[in-house]
Amino acid sequence: MKLFIKNMVCDRCKTAVQSELEKLGLHPILVELGEIELKEETIETVKSELIHTLSTLGFELLDDKKSKTIDKIKTLIIDLVHHKKDQLSTNLSQFLADEIQQDYSTLTALFSEVEGTTIEKFLIAQKIEKVKELLVYDELTLSQIAFQLHYSNVSHLSNQFKKVTGFSPTHFKNLKKKNRLQIDSL
Repeated sequence: MKLFIKNMVCDRCKTAVQSELEKLGLHPILVELGEIELKEETIETVKSELIHTLSTLGFELLDDKKSKTIDKIKTLIIDLVHHKKDQLSTNLSQFLADEIQQDYSTLTALFSEVEGTTIEKFLIAQKIEKVKELLVYDELTLSQIAFQLHYSNVSHLSNQFKKVTGFSPTHFKNLKKKNRLQIDSL
């Protein structure tokens, strides 16, 4: 049986969800960001307890198709920006359409309707949060960050960063209080 869970954004989320599933006596075969495969054919006997447990951890069990599709889009983008170093071999629209097996125009209309923002703006928000994270760590130069996040050049990164945050990357780096958002609150 497959389950879809909203707000899973990192490896710690996968570990937490797997642990809670096991505590409920369930047998996860696969635990990925936003998607769980269980050995069990049904979870009706523990469904309400699972919903409650996931809720206390900040997760949500998804039941309807729209929510699952939106969560899949978000999970793919988060994984792409925060966990993968390789550049896409196709553009984002083709990547999402291939992964979700739906036309991109359908995906973008659904995403905008439900989330109130575009897929592109969600991608930019994720990239800017990753830039903030890398600036705070202070291990990479701005050029290296631009290269790692597949910006065409440092100027493009700087302009987009300032447009979103109101600060230049250098000014942000020099701020005493780092204004970062958690991934799952974007």
